[in-house]
Amino acid sequence: MPAFKIAVIGGDGIGVEVIDQAVRVLEAAVAKTSSKLSWTKLPWSALHYHKTGVMVPEEGWDLLKQHDAIFLGAIGHPSVPDHIPVHGLLLPMRRQFDQYVNLRPSFLFEGVESPLRDKKPGSIDILFYRENTEGEYAPVGGRLYTGTPFEVAIQTNTFTRRGCERIMRAAFEGAGKRPRKKVTSITKSNAQTFGMVLWDECFKKVSGEFPEVQSSSLLVDAAAMDLVRKPEHFDVMVASNLFGDILTDLAAMVTGTIGLAASANINPERTFPSMFEPVHGSAPDIAGKGIANPMAAILSGAMMLDHLGLASASLAVRDAVARVLKAGNSRTPDLGGTNSTSEITNAILAGL
Repeated sequence: MPAFKIAVIGGDGIGVEVIDQAVRVLEAAVAKTSSKLSWTKLPWSALHYHKTGVMVPEEGWDLLKQHDAIFLGAIGHPSVPDHIPVHGLLLPMRRQFDQYVNLRPSFLFEGVESPLRDKKPGSIDILFYRENTEGEYAPVGGRLYTGTPFEVAIQTNTFTRRGCERIMRAAFEGAGKRPRKKVTSITKSNAQTFGMVLWDECFKKVSGEFPEVQSSSLLVDAAAMDLVRKPEHFDVMVASNLFGDILTDLAAMVTGTIGLAASANINPERTFPSMFEPVHGSAPDIAGKGIANPMAAILSGAMMLDHLGLASASLAVRDAVARVLKAGNSRTPDLGGTNSTSEITNAILAGL
């Protein structure tokens, strides 16, 4: 019986709540296969940093390497500045484990109402490929004359031909497996004349390698407008770290709620473990109330199962979520209902 080792980092706030429920669902789905999941729970979080002064212990990265995947809830706590957990855990993990593909699907499920009128179920079906290791989030820059009236802060965007081309190839390969076979590159080369011009040049080159896939380029401000004006126009979108981060949050709301937004941080070569997490944050305002929507974490778990080669279990989880949404009897407050986190999970388990 194949056994997969999963490192579980619940994190802070609702992260712990939703990840615990997602583990229940994944266990039930995998129980119907010949495989097994082995969980290693780790206490790393912003609150842990507040108590200990470290986000990840010295041996932490070596420990994570021993696992097949990492399952993360959310990190962030009011007692710790936001940049500390992000730069102490999230971004270093993506770089150290070369998780350069940030995969974020945005799908309008039946039974979920888009804030945009007259959008039919399935009419919005976008798969985002966000570059995950460089771009605008590269830790290049610094501060000079700190605390004086002459203080200077420099943040340098970093684009490499290797980084651009590999995320674009991943996007074209993904689009080739979808019915519409269409990729839209998000750029701002009219204003950012170095990094984004390189981005455009790479996109033109890579698109030539995939003649069966339709390709186009769109300025990020126009893309933001079109995600509201005509989101059904998009199929696969490939974007830099910052642009992808912003546009995927917008797309999550266009498809109903960020409580359904799943994501994967993939190392396609599988030389390091990949990491799976819901897009939403730790939501300290509702933490401990038991009302967080667990579906984004559960759908992220389904992406993890698919990555591990457990396609039938992954599909079963996604189908169970879809049935609960279609029925409309169980909904957390973000979807206009009154059900608790555990009640939603129980409904999904019943669907399995």
